[in-house]
Amino acid sequence: MSRIALGAFGTITLLSVGLFWWQGRAEVERGAPPPEPLPVQVAAEDGEPSLPIAETVDLRGPAPPEASELSKEQRRFFRYDRNRNWKISRAEMLSSRTDAFRKLDTDGNNLLTFEEWAVATANRFDGADANGDRELTPSEFATTRPKPRKKPACRC
Repeated sequence: MSRIALGAFGTITLLSVGLFWWQGRAEVERGAPPPEPLPVQVAAEDGEPSLPIAETVDLRGPAPPEASELSKEQRRFFRYDRNRNWKISRAEMLSSRTDAFRKLDTDGNNLLTFEEWAVATANRFDGADANGDRELTPSEFATTRPKPRKKPACRC
């Protein structure tokens, strides 16, 4: 019984100390003086506040960056050439083909294995690598460009 009474007394004591502490903080904040307002300069002619004027006579900002114009084939080449050394390694070619694998597996049952897909991609790489140095130059890579789609005839 004494433990229950002692627990109740401790709880009431903690609640009252917390309440007095909370009220004391509110009183201190209420008694603080307000911040000093900034002086406002008023123009003489129309009574509106004037804006500050900056001296920008000799200042010059940085030149805007220049964008290099890349052809469609160069943009396609750089999607594969991750380290920008103008050569596509076999690993770079294979690493960017995971989305194509997911597109091939239309029913989502993963019957098309990654090994089968990697063999097809490696064969495509080997077919484009004309000099056999296991790297594609921009001209060799251009041979892997997808064939343009035929536009459907207009049925007007």
